[in-house]
Amino acid sequence: MNEKIIMLGTGSAMVTDCYNTCFLLKSENDCLLVDAGGGNGILSAIKKSGVAWNSIKTMFITHSHTDHILGAVWVIRQISALMNSGKYDGNFNIYCHDECVDSITAICNHTLAPKFLKNINTKIFINEVKDSEKQNAGSIRLTFFDIFSDKTKQFGFKAVFPSGKVLACLGDEPFNEKCRNFVQNCDYLMCEAFCLYSQKDIFKPYEKFHSTALDAGKLAESLLAKNLILYHTEDETLQTRKRTYTSEARTVFNGNIFVPDDFEVIDLK
Repeated sequence: MNEKIIMLGTGSAMVTDCYNTCFLLKSENDCLLVDAGGGNGILSAIKKSGVAWNSIKTMFITHSHTDHILGAVWVIRQISALMNSGKYDGNFNIYCHDECVDSITAICNHTLAPKFLKNINTKIFINEVKDSEKQNAGSIRLTFFDIFSDKTKQFGFKAVFPSGKVLACLGDEPFNEKCRNFVQNCDYLMCEAFCLYSQKDIFKPYEKFHSTALDAGKLAESLLAKNLILYHTEDETLQTRKRTYTSEARTVFNGNIFVPDDFEVIDLK
């Protein structure tokens, strides 16, 4: 079915050796961009991925923290420029909750030239979604849900691919039991893991409202997930991250574990 996740960035907010968390969900004919990182690095990330801009018709923004939303204005600028030159077919839809709608709109209004702004609300649409709302990104069926963040309002989502494979993205904060019905029994669970539990005293994840690889493994096991994807991590252990995060999560989770690097592709099997 040619369904895959393309990780454009895997790092948390203040990383310098990898890009902030953002990724593409791709089916045979459709492509969804989830978050956009913290700046114009999203442009080089898309280029490096080999995905054509014209194939990206939908973007979802989880929340308004800088490392997730600031790249969105660059995405809008790029797509608007392509529209103006006749190199982008159709409309571009952005989905996010109300606070993100306000943030994206304000950033665009303060930073983009009129020639780019003119496409907003005519060809580029910033759509507010609410808890439990369903939308489609082409053939990928989405259900959005409030993760009940302790920091700032944030939504996760469940994606159902044409093959029937189910992916759940929990955002970048610890799991709230109120979300269980959306994500239980999923094929792929995307879960933030700021660091190893064994290094919690060094990186202090709990003070930042984040989880560890061990926490994520326990969660995936309790949710009966088949595959666990760990992302949104620190970047001081990149050389060993894949091995050590996998090893720690495997002590409590029996499914497959992925700790992707930037630009790594995960085929949904």
